[in-house]
Amino acid sequence: MHQPSTSTVKPTANSNAHSASNSGENVALPTGKPGAINEGLKKRALWLKIGVAALLALALAFYLLRNMLLGTPTNVYAATSGELVQSVVASGRVISPQRVTVALQGSGRVLRVAVAEGQTVAAGQLLIELDNSDTMASLAQSSAAVAQAQAKLRQIGELNQPQALQTLAQAQATVLQARKVLTRNRDLVAQGFVSQAAVDDAQRAVDVAASQVASAQAQVKTNTPDGSDAAVAKAALRQAIAGEQLARAKLAQGQVFAPSSGVLISRSVEVGDIVQPGKALMVLAASGQSQVLVQIDEKNLSKIALGQTALGSADAFASQRFDAVVAYINPGVDPTRGSVEVKLSVPNPPIYLRQDMTVSIDIETARRTGAVVIASSAVEDAATDKPWVLVVRDKRVVKQFVTLGLRGDTRVEVLGGIEAGEGVVPVSKTGVKAGQRVRATITAVPPPKP
Repeated sequence: MHQPSTSTVKPTANSNAHSASNSGENVALPTGKPGAINEGLKKRALWLKIGVAALLALALAFYLLRNMLLGTPTNVYAATSGELVQSVVASGRVISPQRVTVALQGSGRVLRVAVAEGQTVAAGQLLIELDNSDTMASLAQSSAAVAQAQAKLRQIGELNQPQALQTLAQAQATVLQARKVLTRNRDLVAQGFVSQAAVDDAQRAVDVAASQVASAQAQVKTNTPDGSDAAVAKAALRQAIAGEQLARAKLAQGQVFAPSSGVLISRSVEVGDIVQPGKALMVLAASGQSQVLVQIDEKNLSKIALGQTALGSADAFASQRFDAVVAYINPGVDPTRGSVEVKLSVPNPPIYLRQDMTVSIDIETARRTGAVVIASSAVEDAATDKPWVLVVRDKRVVKQFVTLGLRGDTRVEVLGGIEAGEGVVPVSKTGVKAGQRVRATITAVPPPKP
């Protein structure tokens, strides 16, 4: 009897066959050589890769189609209605209304320095004194010469003039007596009692007495208040007084007094130094209202006006502010720096404010309430006469020319072109163009600088 044939399956992929039989699935087990089995696995892996790539391509196409249909997600700034303050910011330094440079007119060795740096001084207070022993001696000598000239002038009025008058009276009496003797001798000669020699002697006596009278009269005249002796004495007195004044002036040149009240901010002299005339030895900041000196760019000159208020802060005390007012605008422009010098008065300077301290000043040049405001970064060509923005309308980006008004640090006023509530695309947002469909997300406008 013929027996049915049987086949034996090798244990290749035994685990797969076993799991398949257990799950109840009808799986056709590969038969044949091992190379055929590997080829089947490679085909299955290839189809798997193709399927994944297709899914990725489909997802990408869906994403792109989604942006085309719904719009590209874009952050925008909303135009708002509010208050806008326009200001000009500059750096400068604290100055006093008046600085006095202290120097000596004379030369010599410094005997005394009466004040120190940072000290408050009063008007008329001694600051520097030189060794003035020589000048004091000259002054004493000149004073003595003045006293001598005054005594000489007094002597003319009290002694010389009365003495001259007495001499004149004696001379007049002598000439009168001599004339009487001459007359008597002439009579005696005529009678023959005396000789002619007696007459000649009497005549000589008359002539001598007459000359003495003339001399006495001249002496009296020269000793009168308008006479020559008095004139010489007065000239000598004036010369002595001038010498005394010169000595006092030289003495004053060896001393320096504070011309006004203030604070000594610098000093470059010590006791024992030999100084020369005109050399700056001290700098005095006169008392008065403090000021701040700043340089404003000339492009902002049209915004600055006298009386504008400002806020200042020192770099060393940045958290503390003080009020200031524009008090002076230089009529000229510095051509090397392209700036204008502006001074601001500080009505109530804080105690920490120091001479030459560096400060920052924020000058309020304009203020607007109820203005349509957008972020400055959303404006293109802001420096030209045709600024424009990208505004979102009906979910599309539109290029819109605008008219600008006040400009703050981070925001700008729009006078025309857009309305409050509309969204504008920041300049920094690249890739968004006019006509593009977008999905706008409102972003807060950058706040102004504190």
